[in-house]
Amino acid sequence: MSKQILFFSLFVGLIASVGLAAEEKSKEQPTATAAEPSGDTTIATVNGEKTSLDMFRYFYTERLQQTGQANRPEAQNQAFNEFINLVVTAQAGEKEGLSKEKRFQLASEMQHLQLLSSFAIRNALQNFTPTEEDFQKAYKEHYGKVEGVEYKARHILVKTKEEAQKLIAKLKKGADFSELAKANSIGPTAKDGGQLPWFSAGQMVQPFTDATAALKPGEYSTTPVHTQYGWHVILLEKTRAAKPPALDDVKGELAIALQQEALATYITQLREKAKIELNPEIIKVTEEDKSAPSKSSSKTPNKTK
Repeated sequence: MSKQILFFSLFVGLIASVGLAAEEKSKEQPTATAAEPSGDTTIATVNGEKTSLDMFRYFYTERLQQTGQANRPEAQNQAFNEFINLVVTAQAGEKEGLSKEKRFQLASEMQHLQLLSSFAIRNALQNFTPTEEDFQKAYKEHYGKVEGVEYKARHILVKTKEEAQKLIAKLKKGADFSELAKANSIGPTAKDGGQLPWFSAGQMVQPFTDATAALKPGEYSTTPVHTQYGWHVILLEKTRAAKPPALDDVKGELAIALQQEALATYITQLREKAKIELNPEIIKVTEEDKSAPSKSSSKTPNKTK
């Protein structure tokens, strides 16, 4: 057998048990005609050590999630070769006694902690489904107090302050702002007479926002406004009260926020129930830490020796 394995024909149902959608499979894959092998089926034996189909399934699924690749025969081939590389190098490390080194044991213990924590969090949140009432409450908290102003404006962007000053002088003599923008602006809105879409304070760089906010509808800036893009002359056309986005438009964002809140509550409850004892010779707690209110039964370490 070639040392570089090309695994062109994978077992039927290779990834069926890990929840990948059927439509991701290539049309080139043959239709299943045999029973799906069990997860403990040996997919390969390397130096006498058996590796199960489930182990490769897990490796392959994680790899697809990390790389964003679609499930295709070529991806399976590449992943299987990488998997075999992983097995032979791990065996080499074991043979060299690396698993007995302190740094390996610490890394292994840390990965064990992180993996268990990840699974515990996933398990705690798997049945968490926000209700419509939850969404309404979160929406009110995040967007209920949205206040501000939106601006409708035009601008002329030029390279130098002197150019901007000359344009302002022409405006004072009655020149049409839109026509000046079409003829002189180097910005992408030039063809539209410098017209900008409605914007709020956070959507523009600060000098531009400040200059616009200082104008009244119908006024233009009589002093050139400098930003990293160049020099601007701004005409404010209209203002209106800023409106919050519709609930349906931000449900995805709110769902993430609600999940984060649920996670924070879960961890807080665990810490409140936990008996945490700190070694005073290593962890020093300041008076400020002692007096600060905490939902946890433990004190946050301030510093270590």
